Amino acid sequence: MIIGYARTSTLEQVAGFEVQVTQLKENGCTKIYSEQVSSVAERKQLEEALEFTREGDVFMVTKLDRLARNTQHLLQITQRLEEKGAALRVLDLGLDTATPTGKLMLTMLGAIGQFEREIMLERQRDGVARAKDEGKYKGRAPKARAKKGEVLALLNQGLTKEATARQLGIGVASIYRMLKDSPKNVSS
Repeated sequence: MIIGYARTSTLEQVAGFEVQVTQLKENGCTKIYSEQVSSVAERKQLEEALEFTREGDVFMVTKLDRLARNTQHLLQITQRLEEKGAALRVLDLGLDTATPTGKLMLTMLGAIGQFEREIMLERQRDGVARAKDEGKYKGRAPKARAKKGEVLALLNQGLTKEATARQLGIGVASIYRMLKDSPKNVSS
């Protein structure tokens, strides 16, 4: 059986998500697990797909970065598949771990991908530091504090902090910070 896994980091990446699912189907996947979640978050569908995989199966993804967050994670997934007697196939690389060359290439590409990501993050940190030094970077604008009036009004109406946070799309911790900064007549 060919088992597919598709993932995007955010719900806004609908087009990329649909493309992955289509490619997996076109390449013979009979069962596809998919989710829209960050690679560092808990990925329930990935776990279910790996648990479902059996001896002789092929576990397929469209791109390596859709599967693993770093080389260590990639090697853990590959080892789990190997222990089950299953192979990993990465479509955009034409890579198949059913062969010794495929296993070697997977490890090398995973390491190169992690190196590229670390270099990119280093450049980003350098750029932010430079922009801060030049007074051009102020950080992200606070969004929750802009809703302070609404927060206080809802709390005064008797809503709980949790319900207020849900209704306004902000964190409960933000509400506690607002209340700490301005303890007004709030009943909650």
